[in-house]
Amino acid sequence: MPLLELLFPSRCAACGEPGPELCGRCRELLPRLLGPLCARCGTPTAWPVARCLECAGRRIAFAQARSALSYSGPVPRLIGAWKERGQRHLAGIAAELLAEVIPRPQVKALTFVPAQRERSLSRGFHPAGALAAELALLWELPLQRLLERVGSPRRQRGLALSERSKNVERAFRACRGAKPPSSVCIVDDVYTSGATVSVCAGALRKVGCRHVEVVAFARAVRER
Repeated sequence: MPLLELLFPSRCAACGEPGPELCGRCRELLPRLLGPLCARCGTPTAWPVARCLECAGRRIAFAQARSALSYSGPVPRLIGAWKERGQRHLAGIAAELLAEVIPRPQVKALTFVPAQRERSLSRGFHPAGALAAELALLWELPLQRLLERVGSPRRQRGLALSERSKNVERAFRACRGAKPPSSVCIVDDVYTSGATVSVCAGALRKVGCRHVEVVAFARAVRER
């Protein structure tokens, strides 16, 4: 056994027990979003619907969004280890889990929601960008940096749905000189209200992208 493994034995990122990075028990407990789902935003529904109560009546710039897991059970601890505790290698596991649930999108390229510069510096990496890079390899799709942040809006956590939309409505734009293909899939780590990815999708459509999809590792599921 390598000395490093003796000194720092590997543990499950979700439960902390010694063993693989994601133990079999926690993997089985992951709440996969397999359906039925809203065809537009991907939220779980009692039966398949074109648009659910969560996205009906809202102007949404993306064609559809899908998330692999509900943000519940062992998922918050797994994401915390990945995003906040420096276990950046978990991006590969996140991509594999996502690809097990979500079929390869029929698009010409992947891109990702850009991070705030301060948070990327504090973490040392960008989770959504790392996830997109792993998915690009799994799905054999080109990865393009097409979006950038404008200014520093407040963090979305704790804001009401209407406040979230207003907070990010001018926070993103297409990169200068960006020439996106006709269809693109935006990758994010966590989908909460859809406000951020909708603004990003709108920015891509302004520069000529006709079809935008969204995939996320996990999403917040609101109790009805």
